[in-house]
Amino acid sequence: MKHSVNRPPTPDEDDAAEYFEKDEVTLREIINVKLVESGEKENLMELVRDRLVECGWKDEMRIACREHVKKKGRNDVTVDELIRVITPKGRASVPDSVKAELLNRIQNFIVSAAL
Repeated sequence: MKHSVNRPPTPDEDDAAEYFEKDEVTLREIINVKLVESGEKENLMELVRDRLVECGWKDEMRIACREHVKKKGRNDVTVDELIRVITPKGRASVPDSVKAELLNRIQNFIVSAAL
């Protein structure tokens, strides 16, 4: 099996059928493994980063973080708290065009990989 720090081991081809039956792997997990193995996941991550910078989302999140730190006081804010407060706003404010482009790329990958 191949091992990685960032994901569970990927079964060798000989063990794949047994692995998928034994652990009842979901379609979502299979797609994720294929995205990682092909390198497409990293390409999609880069695409999303670029699009979020282009639309100003990253700057909005930076401003929201600074406002929260200013309101609470620099010494009274932890990274965990900042993440907890900003994450819902960040997820809700991702532009629909970025979501649609990402979904389209994932769908095309699935079709081309014949999953």
